[in-house]
Formats: sequence, C-alpha cells, structure tokens
Amino acid sequence: MLLVMDVGNTTIVYGVYKDKELVHDFRISSDKIRTSDEYGLIFTDSLTHANIDPAEIYDVVISSVVPNLRHTLASMVIKFFNKKAIFVESDLKLNIKIDYDNPKEVGADRIVNAVAVAKLYKVPAIIIDIGTAMTFCIVDEDANYLGGLIMPGIGISSEALFLRTSKLPKIEIIRPDILIAKNTIGAIQSGLYFGFTTMIDGIIEKILINKNWKREDTTIISTGGFSTMLTSDSKYDIIINRDLTLEGLRIIYEMNKDQNK
Repeated sequence: MLLVMDVGNTTIVYGVYKDKELVHDFRISSDKIRTSDEYGLIFTDSLTHANIDPAEIYDVVISSVVPNLRHTLASMVIKFFNKKAIFVESDLKLNIKIDYDNPKEVGADRIVNAVAVAKLYKVPAIIIDIGTAMTFCIVDEDANYLGGLIMPGIGISSEALFLRTSKLPKIEIIRPDILIAKNTIGAIQSGLYFGFTTMIDGIIEKILINKNWKREDTTIISTGGFSTMLTSDSKYDIIINRDLTLEGLRIIYEMNKDQNK
C-alpha cells in the first residue's frame, strides 16, 4: 500500500492507497513541536486502528508547505516504515510545465493539485484550494501551470477579527441563513461567508475574462477544508473534490516511483 501525505500549516491530511483506490484517509493537526517518534506513533496507531498493517506500506510520498516538518517527517518515515519518502518538488516528473518566475517557489500543494487536475479533468482549469490560505491556480489547455493568486483563508480572517479587535468575539464559521444579521456573531458569520463566496465568484470571473476562456470549456474545481461550504452555492458549476491533493500525490508517485528503487 502507498502512504500519501499532504502537510499543511494547520492540518496534515494523509491516506492509504491500494493501487488506485483510496482505502482510508485521516486528518491530524500539524504541530511543529512534535518529534519524529510522536508522529510515528500517531501514524502507525491510526493505520492499525483502521485495520491497515503499517508493514504493508511499500512507499511514502509527501507534499509539504511547512519546511520545519520536512526533516521530522523524513526521519519518521525511515524509522517507522523503513522507507525513504519522496518529497514533491518542482524538478520531479510532473507531466505539466511550471510557467513561473522561479518554479521552486511554487508550493508543493499547488503543484500536486495542478498535476491531479491535468490528469483527471479537462483543461483549461481553475483550481481553488480553500485551507489556511486560499489559493487560485491556473492550468491552461496545454497543461502549463500559469501561477495564480494567494490570500488569507476564512479561518485566518476570522482569527484576525478576534485578535485585532477589542469587542468582537471568536465565532464558529458556518453558512448563515440570512444576509443582514441582527446580532454581532451573526454579522461576523454573514460577513465572512458572503464576503468569501462573493470574492470566489468574482475572482473566477476575472480569470475567465483575463484568459479569454469560455465558461463551458473551463473546469473549475475546489478542494480543501472549507471547499464544500464556500463553493456549493456558487453561480458557477464548481466540482468539489476533497481528495484532489491525495489523488495528485498518488499520480506523482506513479510517475516518480523508480527514483526510490
């Protein structure tokens, strides 16, 4: 079985593939303080709890946007799985061309999502990843990764309101029933939800105009923790794929597995 791991600033999402089937997926908090041994116990215990024998893991592929965890997780994979992990980098075989000023600056998660979309969907495509940060990535009809936009996610924005104001409370991020709220908590929830959903639709529209792409010829796909909440009611037909990054990791592994032989 193949262990794939997407390391984000808030969450580590990982899954186990048997051939092309995602057998199980897990989510844990991303903690820079944990040691390789602590991570190893978490990973092996969670696999065992899901009736997956850690000894059946034949390889590991990781995308990470947290540099401080790279050595920790690399050491963990060696110690607990007796493998050398493949880390996603721009110089791997990807079957996409990264058209960026410095390809090494592109986040591993953005690369993985672009590879997955180019393989699994029709291009051109707009990819919206809604996590701690929110990113828009653009892949053209020739599978060139053209770059995109990066902005604070809804969670960061909510936290900033709480931390940087004197009287606004910390709130649960939900889809509100009404636009014009009559209490402070409702007003914040409405502002965050409708602010972000309107922004998402607005940026999609600007990208389509900028690239002169027809809506019906363009795949628009969202992923990440808040993807379902923030894109379900879009005026655009957005495909929601919460496992997009895991799929991309599997695809990248298939293209690069010989490097670990």
